[in-house]
Amino acid sequence: MSGGEGPTIAPGPIEPASTRAGPADLAARALVLSALGRMTDGAIIVREGSKRHLCGHPAPGEPIPEVTVRSPRVWRAVAGEGGAGVGRAYFSGFFDTDSLDELTRVLRIVTRNLDSIDRARRLATRLPGAKRRRRRGRGEAATGGGEGRGEHDDVRAHYDLSNELFAAFLDETMTYSCACFDSPGASLAEAQRAKLERICRLLELSPADHVLEIGTGWGSFALHAAGRHGCRVTTTTVSRAQQELASRRVKEAGLEDLVTVLDTDYRELTGSYDKVVSIEMIEALDWREQPAFFASCAGLLAEGGAMALQAIVIDDALREAANQSEDFIRRYIFPGSSLPSVSSIVAESAAAGLRLTSLQDIGAHYGETLRRWRAAFAAAEDEVEALGFDRAFRRLFSFYLCYCEAGFEERRISDVQCLLTRRGWRPRALALSR
Repeated sequence: MSGGEGPTIAPGPIEPASTRAGPADLAARALVLSALGRMTDGAIIVREGSKRHLCGHPAPGEPIPEVTVRSPRVWRAVAGEGGAGVGRAYFSGFFDTDSLDELTRVLRIVTRNLDSIDRARRLATRLPGAKRRRRRGRGEAATGGGEGRGEHDDVRAHYDLSNELFAAFLDETMTYSCACFDSPGASLAEAQRAKLERICRLLELSPADHVLEIGTGWGSFALHAAGRHGCRVTTTTVSRAQQELASRRVKEAGLEDLVTVLDTDYRELTGSYDKVVSIEMIEALDWREQPAFFASCAGLLAEGGAMALQAIVIDDALREAANQSEDFIRRYIFPGSSLPSVSSIVAESAAAGLRLTSLQDIGAHYGETLRRWRAAFAAAEDEVEALGFDRAFRRLFSFYLCYCEAGFEERRISDVQCLLTRRGWRPRALALSR
């Protein structure tokens, strides 16, 4: 997207703040403050004009973050819409914090005490005159949508916003997934290359391999695998913006003889591949479609082949409720998305004929990855504004990065690298101490 051309999806202008609270606002306010007051693990301070509410139980040695209410409309948003409402209230300017670090601290404490927030939301549905927001159907974006939207539109709603937008805060590798900070003081680019190399080692890649990657991103894995390990890579994406930039990067790297970038749905692919890779792509699928994803991967994998899957995961106890609800991420960032659990990965891949051979949890690295991204995004605010993204969109995107950071830091969600293998797979190099 060239400078001055507005994005196709954005939350629009910040809503004007109202200074007068109506009956429904006051009822919602009482519910939210009551729920926050019942928090047992940490506390926050809510400033509302001259009033100062200490909510929860301060943890020893932990700073108490503060929230400043700018409009009474915040109360109904939070009480009636849960996490989606908190996000909307923030990008609409209904509340604020002194910094994004402070916002992340608030979200971490709320994440630890989500049961109280959920109870407040359930009670809010009984409020007389409470304004309801229609639950969006699968695939409908925050300010767009309508009939005929599908999975491809869901992906494009995020990734086709602007290559320049993502380049403004990602590192030089253009990798939009969890990095691995294996070395103290590693830069984000070094940590991303370390993650990519982990996947290559997991698959024992060599020049003899033909690798299929489902979910190109902007080409970082394909470039790394072909450039470092000499294997052939066929990579596919349904994002036109990603396909265009990835193809250009492959050409600039002189790897056109090894890397092919397709704009094809993975379900339409044919052929047989030695290895399959998918890095944080499965989350874009509805949970009902994830078993078919594993079946497609298994069908494309040669006998004795192996698949590396990196996936953001949620605990089984939370997955069903998450699949039936519409949180901030599903409404405003990744419509139609759904997180798998480790057990669902094991069961669904096994049903497709794949066996889980190894699994490593790298979720502890995601908080730092997100901190780097949000710092870079904040530093690039003028550049992002020049691309046509308004203040409300910039606040929405900042909230998204803080929200995800809080979820990973509090272990509400995590990230795993799995090796899934077909019958006949044998490791090429296995060091055993005898």
